Formats: sequence, structure tokens, C-alpha cells
Amino acid sequence: MKTKAVAIIPARGGSKRIPRKNIKLFHGKPLIAYSIQAALDANIFEKVIVTTDDEEIAAIAREYGAEVPFLRPKELSDDFTNTKEVIDHALKYLEDRGEKYEYMCTIYATAPLLQGRYLVEGYEKLRSSSAINAFSCTSMPFPIQRTFKLDENGRCEMFWPENYPKRSQDLEEAYQDAGQFYWSKVGKYSSEVMFGKDSIPVILPRHLVQDIDTLEDWQRAEFMYEAVMKTTTDEHPN
Repeated sequence: MKTKAVAIIPARGGSKRIPRKNIKLFHGKPLIAYSIQAALDANIFEKVIVTTDDEEIAAIAREYGAEVPFLRPKELSDDFTNTKEVIDHALKYLEDRGEKYEYMCTIYATAPLLQGRYLVEGYEKLRSSSAINAFSCTSMPFPIQRTFKLDENGRCEMFWPENYPKRSQDLEEAYQDAGQFYWSKVGKYSSEVMFGKDSIPVILPRHLVQDIDTLEDWQRAEFMYEAVMKTTTDEHPN
């Protein structure tokens, strides 16, 4: 029996820190276009769907090859709606129309550095394992065991003072969520958090990971994207 996978890209219209972030131009294209293109390039999805409450986002998503079979209801479009509710709504919509999928991948609309090959890697890892989820992550650039905070007087206080004299190479490497994509087996549920034992990590190089929550993040992501594209062109000239 053929396995079926669907990509679901949540993209609501409201964005406080960067207005209209999902469709703001990033190197000449709406930001969401990069996530759509990566999903299409992966060539593993029966459908690439955008769930949004916004007509303009819907039109742009369709222009770049995604399907927008519905507009998300207002009760699932405010600041307090979590991603799981949005994804469950989309899956229920599809199921009610006779479409059932074995695998689902949530892809964030704010991931211009996403590459289709990592979506494929997550899909293949999940299919060949007993895990329930697979998600993008990357290594931390500095040992978390030697991090510190500021106390109420603005002075430094280590989280783990016993690690101060240890060499960086002697400390265990740590990883963080890359915030790009999350694979799941549809209908399978875990009592663990996403970063738990029921999940498989898809480890990305740090130069392909950048959260975009502020304008400073946006500028950094543009520099990173430009560098990645230049490297790719240099390695594979026409």
C-alpha cells in the first residue's frame, strides 16, 4: 500500500513584531514562498496545503504552488491558538472529504533557509523507525553547561558553576529546535514532548538555521541566505 504524506503550512495574517511577516518580501519573494518551494522540491507530498485566515496570503500561496482549500476560522487565528489546534483542524477538514494520510509534516512559513532534502531525510527516517515524530534541530554553538544568567543586581551567576573549569570539548554537545519542520505519524500519539524519546532529530548545519521573530533576525536571515546562495552558485556554476 502506498504511503501518503501531506505538508501543512500554518500562516495566519496577524503578526505583531514584523507586520505581514509571512508575505513580506525576502530577497524578492514573499517569505512563505520559500517553505512552499522546499515542500514541492522534496517531491514526497501528495499535497502541500497552507492554512490561513487571510485572503492575500491565500492568493500568494496559490501563486507559488500550494493549495488553500479553506480559510481558517477566526477562533483558530488569534494570538492564543496553538499550532496543534491549527493542524488538527486541517487534518479533520481533509478527513471529512475522504482524504486520509499516514504522515503529516508541519512546515513553518518563516523558514527561507529550509531545503527539501532535509524534509526527505525526516520522512525516510520516520518511515523506517518506530518513532512517532521527526523534527529539525541544530547543535548549540556554545556549551550550555557553561552558560550563566544575571541576578537581581545585574551580576553574573552560572547555572552550573561546577562546569567552569571544564574544557569545552569535555562537555556533552547539546541541540536546539531549528523551528523549520515537524513530521508526525497521523493517528499516533505520544505522552512525550516533541523533544522526547518518541522523536527522531534531523540535524541541520547551523548556517541553515535562523528564527525570524524580530527585524534583526530578518536581516541576519537575509545575510545567511545570500551567503548560502553564493556558496551554492560557486560550487555549481551554470
